[in-house]
Parts: sequence; structure tokens; C-alpha cells
Amino acid sequence: MHKAHHTEPRATVGTPPEDETPPVAEWCWHAPRSATSEPVSPAVASLIGNTPLIPLQRVTDSLAPEVALYVKLEGLNPGGSVKDRPALFIVRQALGNEKLGPGKTLLDATSGNTGIAYAMLGAAFGFPVQLTLPADSSPERVQILRAYGAQLVFTDPADRTEGARRVAEELARAHPACFFHADQYANPANSLAHTVTTGPEIWAQTAGRVTHFVAGLGTGGTMTGVGAYLRARNRDVHLVGVQPDQRRHGISGLKYLKAANPPGNYDPTLVDMIQMVSTEEARAAARQLARDEGLFVGISSGAAVAAALRVARALTQGLVVALLPDGGFKYTGDPFWAE
Repeated sequence: MHKAHHTEPRATVGTPPEDETPPVAEWCWHAPRSATSEPVSPAVASLIGNTPLIPLQRVTDSLAPEVALYVKLEGLNPGGSVKDRPALFIVRQALGNEKLGPGKTLLDATSGNTGIAYAMLGAAFGFPVQLTLPADSSPERVQILRAYGAQLVFTDPADRTEGARRVAEELARAHPACFFHADQYANPANSLAHTVTTGPEIWAQTAGRVTHFVAGLGTGGTMTGVGAYLRARNRDVHLVGVQPDQRRHGISGLKYLKAANPPGNYDPTLVDMIQMVSTEEARAAARQLARDEGLFVGISSGAAVAAALRVARALTQGLVVALLPDGGFKYTGDPFWAE
């Protein structure tokens, strides 16, 4: 394979993984094989979606008898997260309108999960993927991205995902002939994926009985897409967004929106309530789910459950659905699990 496939250009003075190879000047990274311009999905795409919805049983002991809390396990998508859904819609749309095709590399910023979804689909469809991500991204995520063959551009960790977004935008402007900038934060295919798939699944799996939907706020696509669908079916469904309680936090994938550029996919008018969750609460909930429910989920999933439990405890009746974005396997290096 050409050396450029293994080289990961450094965009900032952030601290990259120790084994990072020296930077290169050539940004136009050519695919080892040509991507098809036809929107035909490989077999792995058929595995995306239709994830299970199950009730929590032990952590809900304190709830009123007529209140139930269900969780949607998005970590069971083939790429390991809810981000498989929007990534597939973005890719299918770009292949269909030929914005992504031979000679083009998919470029986007990521905190990890969307990048993994892009990299998985790039390997399956046959197009190259280049991602900008903070240099302190978990080693597990970096290794998964490398396994799929993605080219990585590490950015200053102090700038978090906002910094990665800026670098992606700069690369896209500087090299328009090289890249299809997927821009998950503003691409309407992001929220559309959830209006078409996630929302209808939740409605069908609860037989239309869902009263509250709880989801973390990152790109805003999940809340906007699912929320729009559920509201169209029942205008009384309550939509609860989950945010970290401060700018500096350890809940990967979620945004403290007061300190971030508003995502283009986020419609704040849909949301009835914002629940602020601390990193410590999110980690404690993730540990509790593993030890009391046998569910090994990620930290943002813990945040969603912590918020959903607050909502559920205030009810006398209702069916609360919390969307759990990913599993815990990409966070195994974090020592909090043993606390």
C-alpha cells in the first residue's frame, strides 16, 4: 500500500499518539480502489439500524409503578454507535449526487464515533476517508480508525471538537478538488437519518406509548430527527436534551452548547427540557448499568440514563425512552470503571 495511506498529517502542536509517523505535505490522498458512483450499499449497511429497545429493571426500583424506563442500544450497530445511521445517509446521498466518487476523499471532523462509521463505510464502499480529531482521543478509537484504514489529522486537544471542525473546514476550502466535506454538524442528511429510521423504530417498539424521549446533544441530529418524527405522531411527547454541565468535561460526543458553535442540525425549538449532567454522574451511571443491568455502555450513554432517571422519578406514569449512543468498549482504558 502507498506510504501516504499510513501517514497521519499533524494539523497542530497538540499531543498525538506516540507512534504517529512524520507529517506529509500531500493532502490529496488517493484511494487504493475507485469508489462507485452508484448508491448501492454493501452488505454491512444492511446491519445498520433496527437496534433493540429494552426496559431497565434494577436501576429503576425507585420509580412509580406506572413509570417505565427503556433504553435503545445503539452500540449494537455494526460500527458500534448511533453514528452509523447518519454516516450511511450522508454517504448514500453523496454517492447519489456524485459529490463523493473517484478521486474524492470523504473529509470530516469527529470526536470518534462518526469517524468510525465513515471509516467502516469507506472500507466497504471503496472510498478513502480523512478525519480531523482531537489528539487526546481515546487510544481505542484511534486504533479502530486505523484498522479501517482512515487517514487521521490530529488537532489541539485544548480546542476539542470545535478545533477539529475548524481544521476540517480549512482543509476543505484549501483543497476543494480533493475532498467531499461531509460536515456532519450541518448536513441535513444527519437528522433525516433519524426521522426515517430511529424515530419510527422507537414509535413501533413502544406501540406509540412513548411519553418522553431523552438523548444527548452533540451534532443535534438525533434529537432533531427523532423529535420531529415523534412530535408528528404525538404532539404531547416530551423531548429532553442532555448536555455536560460545564465546558471542560469528559463526556465524549456531547457538547456544552453555550461554549460551542450551534450545530446546524440542532433545532432548539423542539426541546422541552435540558438536563445538565456532570462527568462524574455520567461515569457513575455507566458503571451502574454495567454492574446492575449487565449493559456495558459508553459515558454519553451513562449521561442519558442519569438524565432519564431524573425525568422518570418526577412522573407518576409514563414511558421514558433514553437513547444510548454507544457501548463501553471504546472506553476500556479509562480507570473510572474500577472505582
